[in-house]
Amino acid sequence: MARKDKTMSMSAAVAAFVHDGATVCLEGFTHLIPVAAGHEIIRQGRRDLTVVRMTADIVVDQMIAAGCVTRLVSSFVGNSSAGSLGELRRRVERADPAPLIFEEYSHYGMVCRYLAGAQRLPFYPLRSYGGSDLPSVNPALRKVTSPYPGPDGEPEQIYVVPPVNPDVTIIHAQRADRRGNTQMWGLTGVQAEAVYAADRAVVVVEEIVADEVIRSDPNRTLVPAHAVDAVVHCPRGAHPSFAQGYYDRDNAFYRAWSHISKDPQRLREWLDTWVYGTADHAQYVAGLGEEHWAGLAVGEAPSTPVDYGRRLS
Repeated sequence: MARKDKTMSMSAAVAAFVHDGATVCLEGFTHLIPVAAGHEIIRQGRRDLTVVRMTADIVVDQMIAAGCVTRLVSSFVGNSSAGSLGELRRRVERADPAPLIFEEYSHYGMVCRYLAGAQRLPFYPLRSYGGSDLPSVNPALRKVTSPYPGPDGEPEQIYVVPPVNPDVTIIHAQRADRRGNTQMWGLTGVQAEAVYAADRAVVVVEEIVADEVIRSDPNRTLVPAHAVDAVVHCPRGAHPSFAQGYYDRDNAFYRAWSHISKDPQRLREWLDTWVYGTADHAQYVAGLGEEHWAGLAVGEAPSTPVDYGRRLS
């Protein structure tokens, strides 16, 4: 049987899988954030999206400013220890220039939503909302009666969260083969769960590698090919976040973003130059210049090889 080649350009993948009104998950925790995918969604002018992202950060701020997002589902909003997200704050605090619906969970609550979605469960139980103020602002946080007795022998009331089943999940990773067997290392977050929860999945990678590379280290495959609909080769596509082993976090950009996004005019000028003014992410990368990328270069830190063993006969 021929092995299916799922490689696509970023523009083709977004056109095929991200539609107006869709629920779009963009996951990646601290590194491997699918920023280039967010920029292509902006270029293609998608509207009325529900964006699901545990740590809503710069790329979400940019998508909101571009008018792509009407609802945000998240457990953290902020500029990753470097300040605020100006556009998001204007929308939530003052509905300026338009309101943003914000559905808030805890980090673990979001993890449980992905787990429920991935397993096609109607809800997922958790204890951590007891004593929290979140249920007072999010009616989706509800209690059910356990079918089993608690420590006192009586049925227990426990909080539950609903599943999340995005129309499409987009993740960034270090490498994949052409079929979509995707490998990640470093902080891995909930990318695998987010992929399994979705109807469709797009994987954006720093490298496309041969099957033999994937087979040489199978335990590093967090997302298998059968769960992936498209593979996009997009080097440096996580900037300004980092890709462990490929390039470092652009801390100067994070610091600058707070000042850029605080001023609506400056933010729109940035979008005009760096997103609308670029044909694709390769042009964005080239615009930053090799000197900029040299400052984000990382040294080698090889992992010790593992002998998986094989039959002698």
